[in-house]
Amino acid sequence: MDEGPRGWGIPLYERVLADVRPGAALLDVGCGTGTFARLAADRGVRVAGLDTDRRSVAAAAEHVPEGEFRVGDAHDLGWSDAAFDVVAAVQVLAHVTNPLKVLREATRVVGRDGSVVVTVWGRESECDVRVFGDALAGFLPPRSARRAPAGGPPLTEPDRLRKMVGLAGLEVTAVDEVTCAFRYPDDDALLGPLLASDIGRAAVQRAGPSAVRKAALDGLARYRAPDGGYRLDNLFRCLTARVP
Repeated sequence: MDEGPRGWGIPLYERVLADVRPGAALLDVGCGTGTFARLAADRGVRVAGLDTDRRSVAAAAEHVPEGEFRVGDAHDLGWSDAAFDVVAAVQVLAHVTNPLKVLREATRVVGRDGSVVVTVWGRESECDVRVFGDALAGFLPPRSARRAPAGGPPLTEPDRLRKMVGLAGLEVTAVDEVTCAFRYPDDDALLGPLLASDIGRAAVQRAGPSAVRKAALDGLARYRAPDGGYRLDNLFRCLTARVP
């Protein structure tokens, strides 16, 4: 799952779980430390999870002791065919080598009456977090030099996402848009993750921390509330599909 300020993903997680009945068996692909799995378990869902990071899996198992968590790869889930009623890949597809293979694995392990639910970021223009990059653009190489050659439209494009899900043997039943607010209580909470990010470190190497800090705060000034906090609204898409 993508990192952000604490609690940012609750509206998205609630949408993923909206049609999941209590007692259903759900696999959380890319479970991280178990935040989504905990919410699912609290709703009476039987949870399993998988992640490549051993420490995250250990944290998820501690956070959701009633669940089953494994270290593993989303491209090869390991569970038997039709083992789950629901497979959820929350903010996973953008971080895997082969999204289509991941979706095909999800199709394999979900039962015929079950569903696969995936979420992705909205387009850059639909997400306020783009202003982080905009604010530091003067300290970074041109975007064309920073981005790998595209292999077609990104999964943030709804049509591309639908097509890939179809190629995995699934039938799309819904694509919903969910807005999640990234809230930061003060300047330090806003700047800490930014300066620790890849673009933040690159900017600091070129211009130094003071210049980067000033540029970021100037660029984000319009998002600053009277109490000194910040709110950035970001759109996500939640696609639900079933085995036809």
